[in-house]
Amino acid sequence: MPKIEIKSISGKVLYSSEALGLRECLKNAVKDMADLSGAYLSGAYLRGADLRGADLGGAYLSGAYLSGAYLSGAYLSGADLRGADLSGAYLSGADLRGADLSGAYLSGADLGGADLSGADLSGAYLRGDIKIQKQPIPIDAIKYHVTIWDNHIQIGCEFHSIADWFSFDKRRITSMDGPTALKWWEKWKKPLKNICKAEGRT
Repeated sequence: MPKIEIKSISGKVLYSSEALGLRECLKNAVKDMADLSGAYLSGAYLRGADLRGADLGGAYLSGAYLSGAYLSGAYLSGADLRGADLSGAYLSGADLRGADLSGAYLSGADLGGADLSGADLSGAYLRGDIKIQKQPIPIDAIKYHVTIWDNHIQIGCEFHSIADWFSFDKRRITSMDGPTALKWWEKWKKPLKNICKAEGRT
């Protein structure tokens, strides 16, 4: 079995192991709790990789293919994720503070509880052709995590335009998650509407 190395941009070896490829080597590195800060992984094919809890602070992941990857709880503060494909990736609870996600593809990504403070999301694709221009507003509300985007709100797994959310009747809200959803919505509808209005989100 070949020895695979993970290097920094300067060529310093951060981790090495016998593995069939980079994805398996990364899996081993995460298992060994290796410090992969500053790892050079630009353009890497990491579809479905399990990187939960990985330390990838400041890593170079621009153009990387991370579709469906598990990055829950990963440390990605300051990481370069420009143009990365993160569609369907699990990023719940990930630390993305100051990360560069400009032009990244986030369609279907789970960002619940992710720390996006200071992250550059300009031009990132949220879903399909929906581009992000403004900093998202994350709200940790009991029961459901909320993210307010430019013109959309994601509450739990439900993603709709802001206009749609505030036009839904009780029956539509109940269809999402039963009486629990309706009770939650009745409590949070007005505060969320006020936040959207104050932040110029429509």
